[in-house]
Amino acid sequence: MTQIQQARLGKITEEMRQVASNERVDANWLREEVALGRIIIPKNVNHNIVARGIGNGLKTKVNANIGTSELHCNVQEELEKLDMALKYDVDSVMDLSTCGNLNEIRKLIINRSPVMVGTVPIYAVMSRLIEQNCGFSAMTAEMLFDEIENQAEMGVDFMTLHCGVTRRSLEFLDNDPRIIGVVSRGGSLLKRWMINNSRENPLFEQYDRVLDICEKYDVTISLGDGIRPGAGADATDRGQLAELLVLGELTERALKRGVQVLVEGPGHIPLDEIEMNVRLMKKICSNAPFYVLGPLCTDIAPGYDHIVGAIGGALAASFGADFLCYVTPAEHLCLPDVDDVKSGVIASKIAAHSADIVKGIKGASERDLAISRARRELNWAEIYNNSIDPEYARKRKESSASAGKNVCTMCGHLCAVKTDSNLD
Repeated sequence: MTQIQQARLGKITEEMRQVASNERVDANWLREEVALGRIIIPKNVNHNIVARGIGNGLKTKVNANIGTSELHCNVQEELEKLDMALKYDVDSVMDLSTCGNLNEIRKLIINRSPVMVGTVPIYAVMSRLIEQNCGFSAMTAEMLFDEIENQAEMGVDFMTLHCGVTRRSLEFLDNDPRIIGVVSRGGSLLKRWMINNSRENPLFEQYDRVLDICEKYDVTISLGDGIRPGAGADATDRGQLAELLVLGELTERALKRGVQVLVEGPGHIPLDEIEMNVRLMKKICSNAPFYVLGPLCTDIAPGYDHIVGAIGGALAASFGADFLCYVTPAEHLCLPDVDDVKSGVIASKIAAHSADIVKGIKGASERDLAISRARRELNWAEIYNNSIDPEYARKRKESSASAGKNVCTMCGHLCAVKTDSNLD
């Protein structure tokens, strides 16, 4: 049985207890929210991890994308990226590998990860077709559903499935031309397949098969935003909204079936449209957890998009988004390296924490108060302990060791805190 099905029977599962303890919330309240689909606990029955919850009233969670590509395939490096993301307390990872022995890579990541793991099954199907020198149109529905079942059996906790890319939603996109078109990799693959084969998206057409598999393994469906805007100028257009309406219907069908579901959102959105996008998604999609990439609020910052994503992510989460997919400095440029993963995770964790203060999440402000009091007392050890990156904070302070124990090179003996507190 899925977490939703058990919650509706009044059962508080071990996973619910783990989440309630970690979040410092009442287990009965949590069970009710899971039953309603406003909180999800992505944990495949075949993946042995400590459960984490995503959704209403819980801490904003952060995901890190890792994985090989056709032009850069180094499995050991991907495992190092996983370790780096875990070091900075990421809540989930997605394996987006498209090159190498994909089953083996996925197995390594699942077995090594103590947090939930997500995937995009269509990547594996299309990658195999490329290896066989076949075109994308050669994919069959059976190939796609076999891959979904294969990954579910392996222990994948949540899957991005672009079920809302339909012939009808694409018509809205065609009638409202964009600057950049479709930027979702999965969305573009399905669009090309649908056009070349004059067929409907099998993930939409056979959605009950998706539900069958996800119910069996308690895999959370991450309804992919395959028509998300890839430029600020394309934000909140007809294509995006047409897909969102489909996702709303599919969310409702998943909840009725007792399958856990979250909804992915844009993308590139100007700051003044973020609140409206979050609130609209929540209304259309039965208040299911909302998973956003960024969002990116400007397009001018290649090499610094982790900062752009943190700005947009902090706003989106403060307005109700529940899950942030990190953005790294490599976004739009190249495959992220280990340092990019660190920068992306830290930027998104800062955004998530900043939003949690606004949301009034239990414990969020306590850490800020601790570091503020430590600054008042010039207690550097406590400052480091409460920093998001203690090693870096200590390194920067120690570089100014010559200034003295209770001062740094910024103010020296003109330190305002020292003067105000009359500290020696």
